[in-house]
Amino acid sequence: MLLYLRLLKESFAFAMNALRNNMLRTFLSLLGVTVGIFSIIAVLAAVDSLDRKIKEDMSTVDKNTMYLKRFSFGPSDVPRWKREQFPDVTYDEYQYLKGAVPSAQAMAFQIFTKTETIRYNDQPVSNINMVPVSYEFTDIQSVKIGEGRFYTESESNAGSGVVVIGYEIAQKLFGSENPLDKQIRAYGRKMTVIGVLQKQGSGSLGMPSNDTTIFFPVNFLRKMYGDHNDFMTPVIIIKPLPGEEAEAVKADVGQKLRNYRGVKSGEIDNFSIDILAGFTEMIDQMIGMMNKVGWGISFFSLLVGGFGIANIMFVSVKERTNLIGIQKALGAKNKFILFQFLFEAVILSVIGGIFGMLLVWGITVLLTKAFEFEFVLGLGNIIIGTSLATAIGLVSGILPAISASRLDPVEAIRSGM
Repeated sequence: MLLYLRLLKESFAFAMNALRNNMLRTFLSLLGVTVGIFSIIAVLAAVDSLDRKIKEDMSTVDKNTMYLKRFSFGPSDVPRWKREQFPDVTYDEYQYLKGAVPSAQAMAFQIFTKTETIRYNDQPVSNINMVPVSYEFTDIQSVKIGEGRFYTESESNAGSGVVVIGYEIAQKLFGSENPLDKQIRAYGRKMTVIGVLQKQGSGSLGMPSNDTTIFFPVNFLRKMYGDHNDFMTPVIIIKPLPGEEAEAVKADVGQKLRNYRGVKSGEIDNFSIDILAGFTEMIDQMIGMMNKVGWGISFFSLLVGGFGIANIMFVSVKERTNLIGIQKALGAKNKFILFQFLFEAVILSVIGGIFGMLLVWGITVLLTKAFEFEFVLGLGNIIIGTSLATAIGLVSGILPAISASRLDPVEAIRSGM
């Protein structure tokens, strides 16, 4: 054991000597490993960070939550021209289903609509994500309130002019002022701020962040524009009772709505029900594909890096042929010489990998500061990077190490004279 520790120490010394004496040559040879490790770890770190952000954002919603609407989120077997004839879901249907589906724990009515510009006195804020939704929304999805409260059932049903605003909106409109009970203007109407959301940071998958979102009663918008406008897409959100099978609840909701709409037996549904779990599976597949693409791109960089390490080691064997002959003449076995060069190749490769991971770490720090999105270089990716670098060193150094171990001591000493 002590012999191998001594061998590892000598190999490390030779590797450091190669870096000092032939810095440019060694740097260029290690560049391939550095770029390869950087490429794969950067992709893995970015994908892991995105995956964690998506799961964090979706952790506030039950995966069995379903969305009843006119169109499906994903691909559909129904022709587009046919889907365009489907009617929007209505507030009356939402009220009917609330009493007709006992397997639903909560049900909310939301309208997807366009962004707006809001104002406080003469201060405008543009591109605000407007979320008109009924009061049950908080029973379906966690809404983290930093100050104030969410609106009540009576305020929701009456369509009162009350709003819960995002953290960033509050900062831009009010600064250090207390935003509660202040009046802002949206849709040309005055609305009273009753709550401010906790800071969330950037949204995921291009979705707007709650920091730039306003929640307000859906009936406030319905009283102004009615139920049929091109810029409004109504949705009924359904959360099943704990223990209820999502597909069974979906079938129950579908049958009740078919009966309500008078859809005849044999006719296709003129609505769509999407379960959130299906959307998360699609995201998982997309993330898996991104990982595969990252590995594929990085493979070629790692291949170049392997050739660079092999080149260093062949040159090292050539330069130390005389020393190898002397070691063998003094009794060093072939295995000792083999491990000496193999350890050196691994050490050099790991050094290149460390540079690559340091580069990833530096970029993650910069990106986290530049964007409100946390990029993290996790321990798992560091282990993957180190393991890859070690593997490259072993594979690339094996042939030079074998050639060094097989040198004839007499010929090796003579070649150095």
